[in-house]
Amino acid sequence: MRGGTILVTGGAGFIGSHLVDALVARGDRVVVLDNLPAGRLSNLSRVAGHPNFEFVQGSVLDEVIVDELVHRCDTVVHLAAAVGVKLIMEQPLKTFNTNIRGSQTVIAAAHRYQRKIMIASTSEIYGKNSHGPLAETADRVIGSPAVARWAYSTAKAVDETLANAYHRERGLPTVVVRFFNVVGPRQSPHNGMVIPRLVRQAIRDEPLTIYGDGSQIRCFTHVLDAVAALATLLDTEAAIGETFNVGNPEEVSILDLAERIIKHSASGSQLRLVPYDTAYSAGFEDMERRVPDIGKLCALTGWRPGRTLDDILQDVIVEAQAEARAAMSRV
Repeated sequence: MRGGTILVTGGAGFIGSHLVDALVARGDRVVVLDNLPAGRLSNLSRVAGHPNFEFVQGSVLDEVIVDELVHRCDTVVHLAAAVGVKLIMEQPLKTFNTNIRGSQTVIAAAHRYQRKIMIASTSEIYGKNSHGPLAETADRVIGSPAVARWAYSTAKAVDETLANAYHRERGLPTVVVRFFNVVGPRQSPHNGMVIPRLVRQAIRDEPLTIYGDGSQIRCFTHVLDAVAALATLLDTEAAIGETFNVGNPEEVSILDLAERIIKHSASGSQLRLVPYDTAYSAGFEDMERRVPDIGKLCALTGWRPGRTLDDILQDVIVEAQAEARAAMSRV
């Protein structure tokens, strides 16, 4: 419902900061909770000083802070999480603990005060299921728990299970959204985010490193399209108790993606294939294809993605080029 107070955890991060911009612009009061491990205050420069915006530096693991902020707000959007394949592979314990314990803390506080809560999940939920397009009811195909690659997927599955159980058993108004590769300005190239990483390699004329053989198929969603979906779902009463894919079904192989980045950035880069065992630890597992079925979201709300992959690449390249020029001016 518009005009209320919305708590956004992880609101200084990539998706969170764009959502905060949109919510403040439409008249909502927004409180951001972020401990700035990956988020940046500069991401919130557009709303800094706005009377309807408040920033609180803190962790979703801090039960006292979370309780206080949830009590003060009408709605919670829980985006805070440890993300990125690189981080997951290098620090699976931190990823698992942060994501599960953080969600437990936020969901429990939402239940105490009966606040509507939106939980951010991920297409990683589907694991190695390469059949597609994947509907919200599609099976999860997850590898062995011994493979760190699946720690994030498992943690997010627990988050979804918690949200669904609180809704069914205790009447908590919940909405779960599964993001499919959201990309755009403000996204860090760190922790294995493929488009920001490849774009920055391209503008430096460095080899574009492609993990595996590049034949794997992915879909990418512009962050502004994703934010529009979130805002719409927040206003849709019929979304309560449901799970929605948020993505763009336009498919591309990673090899073709890299070639398109070179073309759009007028780069002199070459492509370099890197085996998974070199890029990550031995036994890394990936999926051949991951494509969202967004029919449920479209049918309920009328939302559809309005930006293409080329639009995404153009926006990310322009931002990366501006960063490079700014860095050069400081030398």
